[in-house]
Amino acid sequence: MKQSYKNVIKVGIADLQFVESPNTIRTSGLGSCVGIILFDERLKLGGMAHIMLPDSKANRAKPCNRAKYADTAIDDLFHKLLEKKAATYRLKAKIAGGAQMFAYASSSDVMRIGERNIEAVKEKLSQLKIPIVAEDTGGNSGRTIEFDPEDASLMIRTVNKGVITI
Repeated sequence: MKQSYKNVIKVGIADLQFVESPNTIRTSGLGSCVGIILFDERLKLGGMAHIMLPDSKANRAKPCNRAKYADTAIDDLFHKLLEKKAATYRLKAKIAGGAQMFAYASSSDVMRIGERNIEAVKEKLSQLKIPIVAEDTGGNSGRTIEFDPEDASLMIRTVNKGVITI
């Protein structure tokens, strides 16, 4: 009798990883960062990125950590899932995070990083024509998320607010 073991694949900050059922994939410490999951339900396959910033054009470091930025991380998730035989028309997205972790008197664009991250993620997914089927974004609390490709569920644990599944 064959036993299957379930592993939890961890995604660090400014990192991206992939998962196939029966394993799950998790990232912690989503404050203003956004966790993006692209998945193909039929193949029970997915990828997760933990992005910190909206746009790689601001990057001055060479080489660039592509998983750090919404535009480049989503491109990499998309292309690597296609390499794994996912179909473009079956790809869907779930997103979480993008909180405003600190209150500022200024309404400076620099200070609303969570909101800018969410906007950049939605814009990039729209460009790639990938629908967002569920999201839990904004607010002012940190989150930990775990995606299960078996049923495409995303468990979200929010500080002081409990656990939901979307």
